[in-house]
Amino acid sequence: MKVAIFPPNSMILADMIERKGHEPLVVQKQMQKKVTSPDLDAPPFNMTEQDPINGLKYAAIEVPSGVRGRMSLFGPIIEEAEAAIIMMEAPYGFGCVGCARSNELTTFSLRKRKIPVLELDYPTSRDQTVEMVYKINTFLDNLNQDINKEE
Repeated sequence: MKVAIFPPNSMILADMIERKGHEPLVVQKQMQKKVTSPDLDAPPFNMTEQDPINGLKYAAIEVPSGVRGRMSLFGPIIEEAEAAIIMMEAPYGFGCVGCARSNELTTFSLRKRKIPVLELDYPTSRDQTVEMVYKINTFLDNLNQDINKEE
């Protein structure tokens, strides 16, 4: 099952999803489609004039071009998602900070999709971390059970 993660570049969440046999939908895979050399294609130079235009599918014209540009990357992830894990209040080092409006629009769009969504607060203690890992594993195991029921 394709599982979107938020923050969309969290390698921690991506690894957990892969270990459970699912495909993590991450922004790195979207960027890989755009970056073809280590020189001029490196961010932020790999954004084209077309990217903010593509972002219009997800955000209004009045929205700043930076939000539309980010949504041109995040939008396909949202559309492909069959499930999602959203980590709220994550610190800068956990994943992409981007901009608050892009983040709000991304999480809103994932919730609106009516797919299975697990929302968690970022843990601040060892006990909360253990509980978070348990909840994520349980969520992913339940997705596996849903897949087996369909077959």
